[in-house]
Amino acid sequence: MAIEEPVFDLLEHAGAFQRRLYASRIVAETVVDGTLAQASAAGFRRIARYLFGANHRAGETQPAAQTDGAVAAPQQIQTHREAEKIAMTAPVSIERFGGRWRVQFIMPRRYTLAALPRPRHPGIALRELPAQQTAVLVFSGWVRAHTVDAKTRALLDWLAQHQLEPVSTPQLARYNPPWTLPFLRRNEILIDYR
Repeated sequence: MAIEEPVFDLLEHAGAFQRRLYASRIVAETVVDGTLAQASAAGFRRIARYLFGANHRAGETQPAAQTDGAVAAPQQIQTHREAEKIAMTAPVSIERFGGRWRVQFIMPRRYTLAALPRPRHPGIALRELPAQQTAVLVFSGWVRAHTVDAKTRALLDWLAQHQLEPVSTPQLARYNPPWTLPFLRRNEILIDYR
């Protein structure tokens, strides 16, 4: 079974560099401390637990009630029915967020924000990202902090050469499980632009 990835239109492909137009998408995200490696591991574990069932299914709407001829508005009732497993997607992304790290998983397209199960962990947020133009640098191999820095500088230089203005912090996206051989790994640096 193929792992679902976010939908985008490829606007330009020049070697390792790409410009993409991403469709809107929903993410589960958490903010963690540590080094890049520590934060990646901690954030991955926290959100993976949510995906594997540490959640509450979305609430149900109670029908409108009638009292003395007046109709009350429908109410959202939070239920705690059994947990729901959510399919894994790729990539897992991480970016600097203040002095911390924000780790994100993109949710499967079949969900709306209202239909997603609610995380049990208070440090996980669900939000919708709008459609966005994004510059991307694709690379393989191990992800180390110095590699991420070098690839980020290269992508920022490419944006400057094309007179495109960065509008987001750089994001590292990883597509493969940890046992994947380095030369088969797919990694990306992404920066939104206008």
